[in-house]
Amino acid sequence: MIFKPEQLEVQKAARAFVAKYIIPYAAEYDRTGEFPSHLLGAAKESKIFAMAIPKKYGGLEYDSLTQALVCEEWGYGCAGMGTTLGASLLGTDPLLVVGTPEQKQMYFAPIVSGGLAAFGLTEPGAGSDAGGVKTTAVHSGNEYILNGTKCFITNGAYASVYLIVASTDPSKGLKGLSAFIVEKGTPGFNVGTAEHKLGIRSSNTVELHFKDAHIPVSNLVGAEGDGMKIAMLTLDMARPPVACAAVGIARRAVDECLKHLTERFTAKYPPPQTMQFKLAEMHAQVEAARQMAHHAMELRDTTTSYSMESAISKLVGGDMVMSVTTQAVSLMGSYGYTSTIEKLMRDAKIMQIYEGTNQIQRLVIARGLLTQAAQRMQKGGKS
Repeated sequence: MIFKPEQLEVQKAARAFVAKYIIPYAAEYDRTGEFPSHLLGAAKESKIFAMAIPKKYGGLEYDSLTQALVCEEWGYGCAGMGTTLGASLLGTDPLLVVGTPEQKQMYFAPIVSGGLAAFGLTEPGAGSDAGGVKTTAVHSGNEYILNGTKCFITNGAYASVYLIVASTDPSKGLKGLSAFIVEKGTPGFNVGTAEHKLGIRSSNTVELHFKDAHIPVSNLVGAEGDGMKIAMLTLDMARPPVACAAVGIARRAVDECLKHLTERFTAKYPPPQTMQFKLAEMHAQVEAARQMAHHAMELRDTTTSYSMESAISKLVGGDMVMSVTTQAVSLMGSYGYTSTIEKLMRDAKIMQIYEGTNQIQRLVIARGLLTQAAQRMQKGGKS
C-alpha cells in the first residue's frame, strides 16, 4: 500500500500522540479501570480527533484510509483508550450518511469541541439479534417518548450525544426500528453503573436507562422504520476500524516479543528456529490482516456495497489478534504472562466480540456468497 505524504503525516502525528499520551499511562488506567479523560483535549490538539466529520462542521474530514492509520496506532498504544476515541467514530458514522444538515450541526458540534459520542443498539435481550430490541419510542405530538434499557454502551457515561435505536412499531419487528439523536441531560435519560471487563478496562461501558424520556420529532434520524438499516450501515462502517485496531494490538505484541527475544538471545546464540518460525507466522498474519482492513476502509469511500468485505476484515482481524497475542504469551512464557503482553491478550478478545461477533461475521459472509451465487444463477452463469 502506497500512502500519500499527508496520510503519512497524520500517521506520524498519531504515533507521537500514542507515545506521549497513551503508552506511559495505559497500564495504570487498565489497573484502575479509570476513564482517561485527559485523552480528549490532547487528541483534539494532536489533529486526530473528529476525524470523519466534514470540515464545514469543524472536523478534519480524513478519508477512511487515513482513519485506518490512526486506528491502528490507537490499538498499538492501548485498545481501551483507543476504544474510547474510536467509539465516537461509531457514533458519528450514521449521521454522516443519513443525517440532515441540522442534525449534523447539532450532533457534531459537541464532538468537534472535544466531547464524545455513543451508539446504543445492544440490549440485555438483544445483542447479535437486533430483533429483540425492547426499547420503545412512542410518537406523541411533536415528540417521541423513549422507554427501555441499553447495555454495553461504550462511552455511555461520558458522551455528550447519543444515537439510540428504539422500536416505533413493535409489531413489525426489525422493520419497526427507528434511530434517534438523544442529548446528554435529557430528562428521563440516566446512566447505569460501569461494567468491570476482562480487557479494554479504561474504556467506559455502561447501561443506559430511558423512562419517559421526551425526544423532539426533529431528532428522528431518517424515517420511522429505518433504524435497522441505519444500524447495519453503522456496523458496516465500524468493522474495518476494529480490524485496524486489532492490527495495532498484534503489531505491538510482535514488537514486545522481538524486544524480549533480542534481550534474551544474541547474534551468536539466536532464538531456536521454532521461535523464529512462530515470529514469522505472527508477522505474516499481521501484514495480511492489515491489507484486508485497508481494502475494506478504501471501499467505504468508493462504494455502498462492501458489507461482505467489512465482515471479512473484522473476522480476519479479530481472529488474527487473538492468535498472535496468545502466541506471544507462549513465546515469552512467564514474562508474557506477567508483562505488557498479558494486557494485549486480554484486550484482544473484545475484537472478536463487539461490532458484531465473529460468528455473526461468518453469517454475513456466507449470506453474501449465497446471494452472489443466486444472482449468477439467475443471469444464467455457472457457479
